Formats: sequence, structure tokens, C-alpha cells
Amino acid sequence: MASLAIVNYQNTNKMNLEDNAKRDGFSSKFGILCAAAGSAIGLGNIWRFPYVVGDNGGGAFLLVYLGFILLLGIPVMMSEFVIGRRGQKNAYGSFKKLSKGKFWPWIGIMGILAAFTILAFYSTIAGWTLEYVYLALTNSFKGLGSEEIGAIFETFHTSDFMPLLWQVVFMIMTAWIIIAGVKKGIEKYTKILMPFLFLLLLIILIRSLTLPDASKGLEFLFKPDFSKLTTKSFLEALGQAFFSLSIGMGTLITYGSYVDKKNNLGRISFEVSVADTLIAIMAGIAIFPAVFSFGMNPAEGPGLIFNVLPNIFQQMTGGYIFALMFFVLLTIAALTSSISILEVVVAYMVEELNLPRRRSTIIAALAATIVGVFCTLSFGALKNVEIFNKTIFDSLDFTASNILLPLGGLFIVVFTGWFLGLKNVKDELTNGGIIKVRLFIVFVFIIRFIAPVAIVIVFLNSIGVI
Repeated sequence: MASLAIVNYQNTNKMNLEDNAKRDGFSSKFGILCAAAGSAIGLGNIWRFPYVVGDNGGGAFLLVYLGFILLLGIPVMMSEFVIGRRGQKNAYGSFKKLSKGKFWPWIGIMGILAAFTILAFYSTIAGWTLEYVYLALTNSFKGLGSEEIGAIFETFHTSDFMPLLWQVVFMIMTAWIIIAGVKKGIEKYTKILMPFLFLLLLIILIRSLTLPDASKGLEFLFKPDFSKLTTKSFLEALGQAFFSLSIGMGTLITYGSYVDKKNNLGRISFEVSVADTLIAIMAGIAIFPAVFSFGMNPAEGPGLIFNVLPNIFQQMTGGYIFALMFFVLLTIAALTSSISILEVVVAYMVEELNLPRRRSTIIAALAATIVGVFCTLSFGALKNVEIFNKTIFDSLDFTASNILLPLGGLFIVVFTGWFLGLKNVKDELTNGGIIKVRLFIVFVFIIRFIAPVAIVIVFLNSIGVI
């Protein structure tokens, strides 16, 4: 029976290869890991994760977050990879190929819409990182106090020209990589950018640990104080675990379709989750010792990156170099995520609309940039324009993060657990019986029962029902 299953899997693999003879894909496991980790590791790890930890009391929140990554994040990520590699198509095409009804392909469309929406407002924040690379390079923080540094950010992000300029530059960088393709673009550049990101973060982390009273920051991050945990903390940890891994927006389905049939999807999911979590923790180690060393507030919120850290860098020895490295690091994290998001839209246009990759990339990037312009101006000229009592930026952020992503993640695990067929799921995870998948029954139980309930809770919390 096992040998028959292997033969069937090999035959299926052969047919997929013939159907996708001209289709691009990853050439190595290291390339897969760098690309998938780059998708997961973004501003959410280095910008959002530290201040969320700070808002929720530190170490206890970190433990809860790690538990959710292990229990739910990895199985849901595996589900997306299974759909992508089994379907060998984009997010829409994979659902269409693997399902019999007309409903499921619309879940792929939801993921593509989520990716487009996220790219539009994500490019706004990414543009800010480029401005801060420029400010760090020109040593513009030298001699300034905290109020003056705060004024720099306030003046910049509420102005009209410079944020738009940097947003366009960032989108050009993203599109340039995507035009080159999967192997020569995404894989090539993430194999360079991800190790460089890790090295920069490691250097900043080591420097942070040498500061006076750095131990207070480590104690805050790693010493659990469960009295500070609230229901809100659990919900935020669960939401951060899901959103940090890029679940529900079609990126992992799209990247999964480029993964060779010989690779172990379970192992890749685990290693990507470990890399994503490691970078988030390293960012915390790099930031909190410095925050405590200079007597800053760890619960500063989003301003932790753009207001507090520049103030810290200009006070420390070698601060010029470390400020420059940090904001270059932040830009790289934004870029590796944005290329995965844009690829979701481009893959759909190439495979379903039969458009050339270059033209698809230009159209998708230009459209996202145009929508992104309104997001960027919602901090300045369009700040009084509201949609359902939210700015344009906040409206798109809320729609994607609180509605499209949770619903997308929910339907993905329901499809994998109940509609794809457990034989097909196991066949894909075991590479046709060639490799063993431990705890398969546990995996099935989680995606059938635990993950849907958890995602519904996140969804209801995000829209304010609970």
C-alpha cells in the first residue's frame, strides 16, 4: 500500500510538473526558508511586536505568544502550504483546482484582496523607514532632545510630499524584485537580505546588552509576571501569532505552490515559525535593554520605534552607526514582506488573466501605490476624510487585519480539515508516504476543531464583539 501511494504521488507530481513546465519556482530549500521567513518577518516583528509586549507586561505575554505559535501558528501555516503545493497555482487557482464547488475560489480572491489592501497601507509605513534611514545617514538626530525628535516624526508623517516620495521609492524597489521572477527575484534577493537582516539585528542586540542596566530590560522581557495578563493580553497574543506568520493573505499558498515536491512541508513550517519568532525575540532583546538603560517607557506604543529609539541611539556611544543599522534593518524587514504580498497579486494576474509578469507587476504595483497615496495623505492633507469614523489608513488596516485575514485563515483551515480530504492532506505532508509526519492526528484535530474556534475568537475580538 505504501509503495502504491508513493507511485500515485510520483504520478501526480509528474502531471503537475508537466502542467507547470513553464512555471517558476524555488531552486533550493534555503531559498524557500529565506523567502517564507522573509514573508513572515516584517514590520510586525521589529516594529509592532516589541511595543505589544511592552503594552502587555513583558515575559508572561511572551510565553502565551510562544504557546499560540506552537499550538496554532504552525498547523495553520502547514495548511496554507498544503493548499499551495497541492494546487500548484496562485491563491485563487489552487482553491479552484482542488475544490468542486464555486464557493472556495472566492476564498482565494479574498486572500488576494487582503494582500492588495495590506500592500497599500503597508507601503506607507515602509516609506517612513526609508525616511529614517536618510535621517540616520545624515546624523539628523545629533544633539536633539526627546521632544525635538518627536517633532521630527510628527512634522514628517503629517506632511504631503516626502512621505509620498518614499512610498513610491519603496514600491519601485518591491516591483523591481518581483519583475525578476521567483528564482531570479524573490529567492535571489531574500537569500541576501535575510542573512543580512539577522546579522544587523545580532550586532544591535549585542550592543544593547552592553549598556548599563541592560539586565532590567531582559528581566522585563523574560521574567513572567502573570498578574499583568488580562483577557485582552491573550487575545492580542493570539492575534499577533496569526498575523505575524502572514496567515490568511495568500502569501503562503502562493509560496507553497513554488515549493518542490521533495521538500518537507512540516519541517519548513516549523523552521519558518522558529525564524519568525526568533527575530521577534531578538528585536525585543535589542530594544528593551536600551529602553530601560535610558529610562524610557517600554509601553510607549508605536512611537517606540520612531520617537524613543532615535533618542536612545543619539545618546549612546556609536549611536550613529547603530541608528543607521537599525533603520536599514527595518527597511529590509519591510521589503521582504512586501515582495511576498505583491507576488500574491502578480501570480493571480499571470496565471488567471494570462498577462506577462512585467506588465502584471507594473499594473499591481501602480494600483497599490495609488491607493497607498490616500493612506499616506490620511496623516496629512486627508486626515479629516473618514470612512466609518476611521481615517483612510485605519479603515484599510481594519478591513484587512480585522476582517479579511481572520476570515481567510478560518476558511483555509476549514477547507484543509474538512473539504480537501485527509488522504490528500496526508499524501502532501508525507510526500506520498516517502517521509513520516509525526502527530498527524494532532494536526488534524487542531485544524478541524481548535484553530477554527481560536480564529473566530480573534475575529470577534477584532471587530469588537468580545
